[in-house]
Amino acid sequence: MATIAATTSSASSTTQQEDEAEEFGPQMINKLEAQGIGGPDIKKLQEAGYHTVEAVAFAPKKHLLTIKGISEAKADKIIAEASKLVPMGFTTATEFHQKRSEIIQLTTGSRELDRLLAGGIETGSITEIFGEFRTGKTQICHTLAVTCQLPIDQNGGEGKCLYIDTEGTFRPERLLAVAERYKLSGNDVLDNVAYARAYNTDHQTQLLIQASAMMAESRYALLIFGVAVVITNQVVAQVDGAALFSADPKKPIGGNIIAHASTTRLYLRKGRGETRICKIYDSPCLPETEAMFAISADGISDAKE
Repeated sequence: MATIAATTSSASSTTQQEDEAEEFGPQMINKLEAQGIGGPDIKKLQEAGYHTVEAVAFAPKKHLLTIKGISEAKADKIIAEASKLVPMGFTTATEFHQKRSEIIQLTTGSRELDRLLAGGIETGSITEIFGEFRTGKTQICHTLAVTCQLPIDQNGGEGKCLYIDTEGTFRPERLLAVAERYKLSGNDVLDNVAYARAYNTDHQTQLLIQASAMMAESRYALLIFGVAVVITNQVVAQVDGAALFSADPKKPIGGNIIAHASTTRLYLRKGRGETRICKIYDSPCLPETEAMFAISADGISDAKE
């Protein structure tokens, strides 16, 4: 499982970045102190994984009530003050379209796969990649861990990668091979990847809380262009009656919860040799088409004819 953060262009000055962050980026939760929320309550929110004003404003009240020391009255006040700092009302389609124009796509390493995805992995959304073993899920994540660091004019994000490994399949050597392909410094590439191994679901939850803190506090995690979140998933055999009428009786694990949480869902299956096939399984804007790619020594690439 990988989470990739895209930054602003390096050509921007620090002052410009700070101004843009104030206007578009996440607001640190400490800002609630100026709104009358006490320091001890803010610390409780941080310990529960809420590190930005946006995280609090978007959270259901019942979730805040599960935090020890946060009463119903406090929860109401916290949400009310957070909502004053975060625009949560209506906007025009024109304004939303303008905001969408700031989104960038991160190259997957394959031109055919990028073309299928209308440019690459989209920032500001969650992309789920699922398929059987050896279909390329981990290799795509390894490649993205490097390509997210490329300059924006090379279809990168000038960002860093936060990689949570649930199966023990992360290999730094693969990153070095991909880095050499793109003529990047191997040491710099590895330094720009924050890695953690998750040993169980409880540990993974704790790592995600730590990740939210890292991304809120680090300058590279400014959400001016957004964060591209990529998760990998396994498949399971479909054993209900619908399987009798399906050419491929496999479905992704997680049911409706994962299905509705993901913005774009990609289904990978094996092709001939080292080639793999990616199909748009679900997307709000992409057609249900397929593309072929290959797994090579230096990451994901185009399949050879």
